[in-house]
Amino acid sequence: MQYRRLGKTGLMVSEIGFGGEWLERHSYEECKAAIDRAGELGINILDCWMSEPGVRTNIGKSLAGKREHWYIQGHIGSTWQDGQYVRTRDVEQCKAAFEDLLNRLQTDYVDLGMIHFVDQEGDWEDAMNGSYIEYVKGLKASGKIRHIGMSTHNPAMAVKAAESGIVEMILFSINPAFDLLPPTDNIDDYFVEEYQDGYHGIDPVRAELYKLCEQKDIGITVMKAYAGGRLFDPERSPFGIALTPVQCIHYCLTRPAVASVMVGYDTPEHVEQAVAYESASMEEKDYASLLAKAPRHTFGQGECTYCGHCKPCPAKIDIAMVNKYYDLAVMQPETPATVKAHYLSLEHRADACVGCRSCESRCPFGVKIADRMKKAAELFEK
Repeated sequence: MQYRRLGKTGLMVSEIGFGGEWLERHSYEECKAAIDRAGELGINILDCWMSEPGVRTNIGKSLAGKREHWYIQGHIGSTWQDGQYVRTRDVEQCKAAFEDLLNRLQTDYVDLGMIHFVDQEGDWEDAMNGSYIEYVKGLKASGKIRHIGMSTHNPAMAVKAAESGIVEMILFSINPAFDLLPPTDNIDDYFVEEYQDGYHGIDPVRAELYKLCEQKDIGITVMKAYAGGRLFDPERSPFGIALTPVQCIHYCLTRPAVASVMVGYDTPEHVEQAVAYESASMEEKDYASLLAKAPRHTFGQGECTYCGHCKPCPAKIDIAMVNKYYDLAVMQPETPATVKAHYLSLEHRADACVGCRSCESRCPFGVKIADRMKKAAELFEK
């Protein structure tokens, strides 16, 4: 395993990291198996943004006796209310949730205290201009967090963070589909041959962000490196070709200021597939040749990556899982029985959607969630 300096934090983190969100659907034994395998292979940084109590407990039990091996990204503002994840800047709610995180992880500090999920100007103002940021600074002063980070999907908000003088590192969504958007509204002006030429073809705000982070020594950890798995399937990829985990990881690790790619894992085998990057040849890592031959890039807003930030839902629908099962189903000529069975096992299904669309205001990717819930109900419950 290779290790990289995470910007001004000075932490030497494994270039392959552990994104914890998929552990929410697994037992303690399954969580422990994945975390143990990651540790054996040299992974030493783990992100826990999830507020669900069970997964926090399972991660804590899995890390017991090994705390010194791990750097933990713990999020401030991810809370559990009425059985659901809720993002908030209310200090009392944040405090209760953060103390819960420490207790369940069986630790008295996290290495990276993350200002959780800042994607819009209003989010930035709420987070940085009130009692919330004073609470975060107080956590650092007391040693309960060692460094201040921020998570965002929006490059403009990430630029603000890099310029703030407060944020020391950023958890940011990076992959070729998100980066290589046409910089103009005219798709005919955009050619994928530019993928090989430095910053050409990359969204200019993202290009600015990477340069700025490198200049200011703001380390980046990466989320969404696989675009929710879409990049592995030529039918779902915006490029019309399939990339491998190794190629996706290499794309991220060749961006300026990136220190670690926080991959999500279901099984020890998934961990091994990511860590295969460390022994891969340059031919196996090469993404540029494939992208240069791909059709023009057509990826835009509206694609669900199953991140779960759409919660809470008044009907308690697990929107991310409904969307995942729906996407898996429509990839096939007929709905696979196993996928339908998994969908029907959900406690609250798509037909419970009341169409309030409050979830859509929280979606980082502009997904028309209510419309997709209607389609999922029609597909699975006919």
